[in-house]
Amino acid sequence: MSAPYLISKSIDPIFAMSVGLAAAYVRINREEKEKGKTTQQSVDSLRLRLPMALDAIKSTKLW
Repeated sequence: MSAPYLISKSIDPIFAMSVGLAAAYVRINREEKEKGKTTQQSVDSLRLRLPMALDAIKSTKLW
């Protein structure tokens, strides 16, 4: 019985993160389209903001 538990224990967090990221992507894309932006403009905006967000996370010393 330990083998299915190990599989579930390792895959569940990956599944949860992928569902969360997909939900965030859908919501952000929908909100950006409501503002009249294209998907490419949304991606460009994300590329600008991602380094700032990662720096903020690193500064909290959780890493």
